[in-house]
Amino acid sequence: MSTAAVSTRPGEVLADLLPASASRVRDIALVLGGAALTGIAAQIAVPVPGSPVPVTGQTFAALLVGTALGARRGFLSLAVYTLAGMAGVKWFAEGGSGVAAPSFGYVLGMLLAATLVGALARRGGDRSVLRTAGTMLLGEAVIYAIGVPYLALATGMTLTQAVAAGLTPFLIGDALKAALAMGALPTAWKLAERRG
Repeated sequence: MSTAAVSTRPGEVLADLLPASASRVRDIALVLGGAALTGIAAQIAVPVPGSPVPVTGQTFAALLVGTALGARRGFLSLAVYTLAGMAGVKWFAEGGSGVAAPSFGYVLGMLLAATLVGALARRGGDRSVLRTAGTMLLGEAVIYAIGVPYLALATGMTLTQAVAAGLTPFLIGDALKAALAMGALPTAWKLAERRG
């Protein structure tokens, strides 16, 4: 594959660069791997004083999975992660499971965010630093748009209290996660182009 072929193919995500000799098996492995990565990253959790929601690696993993796998496989990965957690697999943040946790809304948000960032990646949203920043920002916005209201409903907080407990303390960490993605994803594309 030539460098031009890698850099100009419309609709391609990083996972599409993997050998496709057994594409169904590859896709299943990618979906299950994405779910497992998200579950493992959720265990990297730091409690936030005054908030029932910890800082985790979960959101970064979900956005990375969606971006690298594309909308369909990203959605399926997060659907497996979500459904397994709902069924009792203890791989939500801090080893949690089920829908009763105040942070479950963030899991639902990650499901939609992975789909969105995957669709944007198919349109080149992960190929440059600025595009990746925009892609990650939109993904984070979706997560909070669902997670914060769910937090308010689950805990009886007002929306203002939920924003203070479930959004504001996480902005700096999310900026750092976005910066990591802004470096990693465009770099992965550049390496793929060189290999091609």
